[in-house]
Amino acid sequence: MSGSSMLPPIVRLTVSASDSTDDERLQTALVEIAAQETTLRVDAQQMGIAHSLEGTSASHLESICNCLRDEYHLAINVSPPEAVLVETIRKSGEAEGKFIRQVGDLGNYGHCKLHIEPSKSGEGYVFASAVSHDALPKEYLSSIERGVQSAMRLGVLSGRPLVDLKVTVVDASYHALDSNPMAFEFAGAVALKDAVRNAAPVLLEPMMLVEIEEVPQELAATIRDEVKMHRGRIDRELTVNGWSEFRAIVPLSELLLSSSHLLAEFPAEFAGYEPVADGGVSGDNGTGVPANTPSRPPHGRRSETARPDQEDE
Repeated sequence: MSGSSMLPPIVRLTVSASDSTDDERLQTALVEIAAQETTLRVDAQQMGIAHSLEGTSASHLESICNCLRDEYHLAINVSPPEAVLVETIRKSGEAEGKFIRQVGDLGNYGHCKLHIEPSKSGEGYVFASAVSHDALPKEYLSSIERGVQSAMRLGVLSGRPLVDLKVTVVDASYHALDSNPMAFEFAGAVALKDAVRNAAPVLLEPMMLVEIEEVPQELAATIRDEVKMHRGRIDRELTVNGWSEFRAIVPLSELLLSSSHLLAEFPAEFAGYEPVADGGVSGDNGTGVPANTPSRPPHGRRSETARPDQEDE
C-alpha cells in the first residue's frame, strides 16, 4: 500500500523572463530554488514559455519572485496570483479498464478493475491491491498505479488534479505473451477516469479563515456585507465594549481579487477545501461511462481478443 498526505499548494502564478536571452538563466534559477523550497511546485516549461509556480500563499510566491530579481538579477514578467483548484469524489465507484491491441506479430493486453472511495479531507491518495501476486505479477501492479497517478494529475472535470481518494485494484487479468507494462498503465488510467465519473466528482476550491478584529460596531454591517459579497460566511461574531470581532470563511480566489482589499488586509490561514458553488459538480448518480469487460485469454496462448477484428470496443 502506498499513500501521500501532503496537501497541494493553493496559489499559482506564472513567471517568464522579460528578455528572451535570460530564458536559460531563469530555468536554472527555478530548478535551484525548487530544490531548496519543499513547499514550492515548479512546472519548468521549455525556454520562451511562462513557468508555473505553485506555493502555500501569495506572499510565499512573491518572495520567490523577489529572489529571482534580487539574488539572480533577473528581469521577469509575473502574472497575478490565482487559487489552485482540485477535484475529488463524493462517493465510492468502480470501473474496468483494458488495453487490447495487435500490432503486427506483437500483442498488447492489460486489464484491471478498480474500486475507489473518498478518503478524509487532507488524508491524500492511497493505493492498494486486493489481487494476489499469483493472479497479477508485481510489475503490472506498479504499472497500474503509474496509470492511476497519471490520470489523477489531469482529473476528469476541468483538468485539475484529483486529491483525497483511496484506489484499490479488485480484479485483473493478464496474458503470458501479450501483456506488458505499457498496456497495464493505460488500463489503469482508463479505469481510474471511468471510476471517478461513477463516484460523483466535484471541483473544490481552497478556503481561508480570516480573522477580523477591532471593528467599530457601526462598521459591523459593512464587514458582514463585504464577506457575503465575496462568497464568504461569518463563522463567529463577538461584540465586546462596542467593538466587534469576526471569524469568516472566504474563498481564496476572492481574497486574491483586486477588489477585495478590505478583506485582504486581515490575517488569513488555509481552512480546507469546499465545493465550488454551482460549478464542476456531477449529478448524485454520477456521470460514469460504462466500461467494457474484457474476456480473459487462456494463459500460454496468443490472445484472440487482442486481434483488431475481434475487439469488443
